[in-house]
Amino acid sequence: MAEKRGSIVWAALFIIGLLIGVGAGYGIAGSIYGRKISDLEKAKTSLETQVSELKSDKEELLEMVDKLEETREDLESEISELRAEVEELEGKVPADLWDLYFKYIKPKKFVDLTHSFRPGIPHWPGFPDSKREILYWYEPGVGTMGSGFYAEYFCHVGQWGTHCDPPAHFHKGLKTIDELPVKWMVLPLVVIDVHEKVAENPDYVLTVDDIKAWEAKHGPIPEGAFVAMRTDWSKRWPDMAAMRNEDAEGVAHYPGWTLSALKYLFEVRNVTAIGHEPTDTDPGVNTTRGIYACESYVLSLNKYQIELLTNLDKVPEYGALVIVTWPKPENGSGFPARVFAIIPG
Repeated sequence: MAEKRGSIVWAALFIIGLLIGVGAGYGIAGSIYGRKISDLEKAKTSLETQVSELKSDKEELLEMVDKLEETREDLESEISELRAEVEELEGKVPADLWDLYFKYIKPKKFVDLTHSFRPGIPHWPGFPDSKREILYWYEPGVGTMGSGFYAEYFCHVGQWGTHCDPPAHFHKGLKTIDELPVKWMVLPLVVIDVHEKVAENPDYVLTVDDIKAWEAKHGPIPEGAFVAMRTDWSKRWPDMAAMRNEDAEGVAHYPGWTLSALKYLFEVRNVTAIGHEPTDTDPGVNTTRGIYACESYVLSLNKYQIELLTNLDKVPEYGALVIVTWPKPENGSGFPARVFAIIPG
């Protein structure tokens, strides 16, 4: 009996232990699976976050693609416009100098800047008047040497009418008029207008300030330019007394240049030549006393000048070309010139 009870007790204890073990096993398994579920949920959350970020990146990339597409279209449009401009320019760029002449030069306005000359015109008082004789005339009885055609004899100083002063005019050994380069005959024309100041003061002289005022409006004077001073003094032509404008003491009063202005033009801007309307570079109050410092300076640089210009009121201050021509006397000290401007527009 006692043994039977013992067996029952051990059986009961075994069953109880088995139940406890099974419960513990389920507890451990539940804990492990719980951790796995938590990890999977975290992984799921992380994946959802990554998916959301990728979707955002996708939207940004699509926006970038759209912008790049717009940029590509804009560039294609610009390229198309540039190609059209190139084609248009190719049609305008002259193929040769004839093309340049017919397209751009011939249609422009030409302005003569030269006085016609004859005996009795205004001139430097130290020179004699010119002489002119008809040698041959169409009909008999007029020409001093015969008939059948028209031919004249001219006798005048080199500095007559609108004329060119070469360096040798003042300085021995420098260029005579036949030695001046033909490239110096076609130049950009700069006109510095001081005619209102001259109207108030006939002794006015062009200054560096006048040049800088011009440059403030139009930019630096181009290298190699021909710079003309507009005074409207040529409107007094052909009256010699009006051109000299002497007072009761015989002092001439007409405008001129300052040495500082000329040094700025030739040494800073490296211009080729200058021109003016009076008979001299220097103002009348100086030439009356025999002072020709400005003219001497210009010619000492082996450059040239043109005196007795006209019609500067008919050309723009900026943008025109000037053509300056003269005959070619060997070793010439000067000669009448033909000067004209080709103006834009």
